[in-house]
Amino acid sequence: MRASPMLITGVALVALWGAIAAFAPLLATHDPYAIDFKAIMQGPGADNWFGTDNVGRDIYSRVIYGARLALYIGLLGVIAPMAIGLTIGLLAGYFGGWADTVAMRVVDITVPFPFFVLVLAIVAVLGPGIGNYFIALALVGWVGYARLARSEAIVLRQSEFVLAARTMGFAHGYILLRHVLPNSLSPIVVYMMTDVTLVILFGAALGFLGMGISPPAAEWGVMIAEGQTYISTAWWISFFPGLAMVLIGIGFALIGDGLARMLRIER
Repeated sequence: MRASPMLITGVALVALWGAIAAFAPLLATHDPYAIDFKAIMQGPGADNWFGTDNVGRDIYSRVIYGARLALYIGLLGVIAPMAIGLTIGLLAGYFGGWADTVAMRVVDITVPFPFFVLVLAIVAVLGPGIGNYFIALALVGWVGYARLARSEAIVLRQSEFVLAARTMGFAHGYILLRHVLPNSLSPIVVYMMTDVTLVILFGAALGFLGMGISPPAAEWGVMIAEGQTYISTAWWISFFPGLAMVLIGIGFALIGDGLARMLRIER
């Protein structure tokens, strides 16, 4: 990590947001849901560092609590797609044959469609809510992981240590778990860091469209949507949650890029 300032910066940013999310009750200066009609749309100042929104709620406290939802959405949102894609990709690449053909045909059908359009369509059918967003991610997001895992498995199944394990009579399941899986995780982890950023942004986009977490939740996309009407008169309502979203996205993106560069150096 010392050889990669990019990675260090990304880890520091994500760790900072993790600390903010963990200690939100201590860092917040107000109740993020408390309505104060005497302080409607007040600009940033000593009492409200980031100003207040259209019903007098403190923007700073809502941004702090919003970090919890952002990390929750981003980290949990990639688990199911990664698990599904990794399993399908490793099995398809290792065994080949009909399993590979079926998996890749499904991938070929899914890839031409824009990712967010598919997610939006599934959420529209299932109904608004973060649970349905996770379901949509699981149904669509596994494709990228499957392609990466398959390409790694195709290379690894011809490697000397895998051929030696086969010769010694080890079961395919043991070879996959003991040899193929650990040696194919590097590109998966790099891809996952970038995917976390996209999941957070798409989750905020759904909140902005009214199809994600519902108001009055302290969710950044919801906050931006609430402030769009007042963008010319109360810019801070949308600006600060938007800035927070950019910073946390930069953190995960830098981790992904830093890991990619570091792994290339090691290879």
